[in-house]
Amino acid sequence: MSSYNLPHLDHLEHEAIFVLREVAAQFERTGLLFSGGKDSIILARLAERAFAPAKIPFPLVHIDTGHNFPETIAYRDWFAADLGARLIVRSVEDSIKSGRCHEEKGLNPSRNALQTVTLLDTIEEMKFDACLGGARRDEEKARAKERFFSHRDEFGQWDPKHQRPELWNLFNGRKHPGEHFRVFPLSNWTELDVWQYIARENLRIPDLYFSHRRNVINRGGVLLAESSFITLMAGETYTEQTVRFRTVGDATCTGAVASRAATLHDIIEEVASARVTERGARADDKRSDNAMEDRKKTGYF
Repeated sequence: MSSYNLPHLDHLEHEAIFVLREVAAQFERTGLLFSGGKDSIILARLAERAFAPAKIPFPLVHIDTGHNFPETIAYRDWFAADLGARLIVRSVEDSIKSGRCHEEKGLNPSRNALQTVTLLDTIEEMKFDACLGGARRDEEKARAKERFFSHRDEFGQWDPKHQRPELWNLFNGRKHPGEHFRVFPLSNWTELDVWQYIARENLRIPDLYFSHRRNVINRGGVLLAESSFITLMAGETYTEQTVRFRTVGDATCTGAVASRAATLHDIIEEVASARVTERGARADDKRSDNAMEDRKKTGYF
């Protein structure tokens, strides 16, 4: 994979490591939000590199919707063990049972938005003053408004109009008691950068990202994979197709894409020619024009 030894990847890597070290210097209790997806994988591996030979100083934090792909959970457990990191798992199911949030109604209920409640409760429980995330500005228009250090108020809310300037790579982590920061070291990366870096570093990723045969239904232009969490509507039937996933999330809203990309090189070529962002296959982002921004304002990742 030496063909992906690109100079700009070195710059992005150094920038992300700089931000990770700033977080370690400015905050006392930090968690690294880990979904098992490609961005959080890179983020954790960069943290490993930033603090070597010591172990990473942040636990991995997974907010489990209970609707994850089995491949994701298996990979999560393997990754935490391989990294030698502490893994903290908190469940949306537990939040529902305790009455902290309520299951959506209808044929295709999603727990994606419910993660916010579980995440904020986890931040309060663990007394985190910073949470690292793998979000990138090219993912979605609301993400493009985010800074590296994203201040959240005492209710975990984000106000895009009151973000702090980040001139000359100076990051202001000052906060009042009860407030915290979300920090996004991969902000300047693109999806193509991510795949080129994975290829260059030969990182192991979940098999979901590679083409495979899977039963899917086409619902509103989104290819949803067969699972026990999805109720078929009248006239719907699953068909077996060759697909892969560009993003990994809740199985009820994470759509597959028709693809024969079976290798990292194939994926890189496919992404380079794509005209739809990876979140174009996320059903939860199609609920309204401002779906992502509305969730972020209430405390979403």
